[in-house]
Order: sequence, then C-alpha cells, then structure tokens
Amino acid sequence: MGVEPQAAAIADRQSPRRLLNSTTAFSGKIWDVVSETFRLDEDGEPITREYIQHPGAVAILAMDDSERVLLLRQYRHPVRMDLWEIPAGLLDVDGEDFAVAAARELAEEADVTASTWHVLSDLFLSPGSSSEALRIYLAQGIEEVPQDKRHTRTHEEAEIELAWVPLPDAVQAVLEGRIHSPSAAAAVLAAAAAKTSGYRSLRPADAPWPEHHSQHGTWPQGPVLQD
Repeated sequence: MGVEPQAAAIADRQSPRRLLNSTTAFSGKIWDVVSETFRLDEDGEPITREYIQHPGAVAILAMDDSERVLLLRQYRHPVRMDLWEIPAGLLDVDGEDFAVAAARELAEEADVTASTWHVLSDLFLSPGSSSEALRIYLAQGIEEVPQDKRHTRTHEEAEIELAWVPLPDAVQAVLEGRIHSPSAAAAVLAAAAAKTSGYRSLRPADAPWPEHHSQHGTWPQGPVLQD
C-alpha cells in the first residue's frame, strides 16, 4: 500500500520535459493536431505523441436566488446526442480576459447576465489527447438580457433549449447517468460541494490560472526544458 499523503499535498504540478520537435500534423477549422517528440528525462528514449492543440474554454454554472442551475440542451454531432450542458465557449479571442469571455458566453448562449462571479473548478477535459484547459465559473445575481439586445444564435446553437433545475435534481441527474457533459457534471457536483460552505470556499473570478497555455510564461521553467 502507498503512503497516505496529507490532503493539502494532493495537487497537480508543473512538469516541463525536453521537447525535441513539434510539427502540425493536421490543420483544422477550429483546432489543429500537433505531433511532438520529447524525452521524459535526459537519458530517456524519444517519445512521439499527437494531440489536439486547443485554445481552451470557459464554462458557466448560472445559479438563481432559489439555487436552481441553468442547463441547456444542445446537439453534439460526434456523439450523435442532444446533451444537457452548461453555457460555454472557446477562448479564441486573443488577449480576452477569462472572466470577460465567460460573461460574454453566458449572455450569448443563455440570454442572462450575472453580478457575482467565482471560480468553481479548473479542468483538463482529455489530457491524454488534447491540451484543452477549461475554467468553470459559478455565476450568481442573475438578470435577463433585454429582448432587443440578445445574441442571434446559429447552427447547433439555434436549437438550444434552456431549463432552470434545482441543484439537488441536477446532482441526481449526474449520479444516475442522465447527464454526460463533463463540464456540466463537474460544475453541478462542485457546486453541491461548495454549497456546504455557503460558497465561501470558492476562489475569486480573477484567480490565477497558470494551467492555461497563455499563462505558461508564468511558470518558473516554462512549459518545456530549455537548452
């Protein structure tokens, strides 16, 4: 059996490795696939991995004064299903503040704004195959966007359906396997856990996010070992 660590010691850590080569294997409309060769240590054999180079994203769990959470149903073609999700969007505007992007996506996808924001969770959605970093916010103090100022949704977003769901019911939907979206599942369960402290344990909306690729310059050694 392994040694039982202290709870505070359980934390992911930065781990730059020696990058030998990086090329774009496929260039797509939204994201690219890159092929990189690296070494785990200075004497190790070269290893090559391909992964999706992703701009990152933000997602928002909007919660009203009755502690109902906003879910939206949207078609997702790769899995051929209509999924209950939470508002989200790509960080594809250069230099846009993460929280500003979240507020924009909430207004565009759900026709609401929020006056109070906290960080609910930071995730890598599929770290073995994608660089996607996702920050999930808890948005409270909800107000509707005036009808004449609402965003015109197109393509899959034009079919979006909205539903306000009591938090315990959303938790049950996750536990019973009725919600499959990773961002929605993580957000709902994190909110249920944060509720025990009255949400006072959550980080502020502007908390550092060094895991997002745009912030790798803040790492002491950078994302890869340098010669």
